[in-house]
Amino acid sequence: MGLDAALHANSPAASPALGAPAVKPPPSDSYVQSFARGLGVIRAFTADAPAQTLTEVAARTGLDRAGARRILLTLAQLGYVYQEGRLFRLTARTLDLGYAYLSTTPLWNLAEPIMEELVAEVHESCSVAVLDGAEMVYILRVPTSKIMTINLGIGSRLPAWCSSMGRVLLSGLPEARVDEILAASDLRAHTRHTVTDPKELKRLITEAKTQGYVTVSQELEEGLVSIAVPLLDRNGNVMAAMNLSGNASRVTAAQMTRKLLPRLQAAAERINTSLRLRA
Repeated sequence: MGLDAALHANSPAASPALGAPAVKPPPSDSYVQSFARGLGVIRAFTADAPAQTLTEVAARTGLDRAGARRILLTLAQLGYVYQEGRLFRLTARTLDLGYAYLSTTPLWNLAEPIMEELVAEVHESCSVAVLDGAEMVYILRVPTSKIMTINLGIGSRLPAWCSSMGRVLLSGLPEARVDEILAASDLRAHTRHTVTDPKELKRLITEAKTQGYVTVSQELEEGLVSIAVPLLDRNGNVMAAMNLSGNASRVTAAQMTRKLLPRLQAAAERINTSLRLRA
């Protein structure tokens, strides 16, 4: 299973009932079902399905045609969707939803210039991700040359258990929560190098917490090697992870640890210090 398949398997579009939450909340006055369905319709539009008919949106969200139509027309009136014949597409206004998160995240402003300096120094791609359930989500990325078969950008998701940043993020959680995430994850091998045994994964996550960094070599995709460290809030809790990634034919995990880890840690400490001063 390649990285492209991993991205698809962990994307909202892969779910047959996209509009439904992963765990349906119990009925309560605090849950607005129509709002949740509206978000589900927005999330139905993906890179592999940017334009869809009413029937397709209904099928991908698990809504009936009448319900999907009402939501699509409401989104169109608000400027988040436009209609082109039988097809519906998202508009650029939906970017406001993601930008609202990024613009209120201190990391977005503080980390990027430090990441750019690091990339210019080591000539490897640098990314920052946060944890969302069982997945890590990219919130910053400064690439160099293309080293992966798919394009990663802000908002891209990958399974946390088999990625360097993901394991760093998991290392900051209580053990019981790690168990829950591993139990909920599809522990299938993406390459012949992927660690899929839950006990070994827990050992690696515990090791990440002890040593303060993680290296992952060709577990997500053949030829991809990466090293990650935590970014900490003012209380010392893991709030995000930052990594350097490269091609295994050019740099090994051991070489990354020896040559690049000190520079990655120094950049992370600069970001951590900025976050503490800003808090």
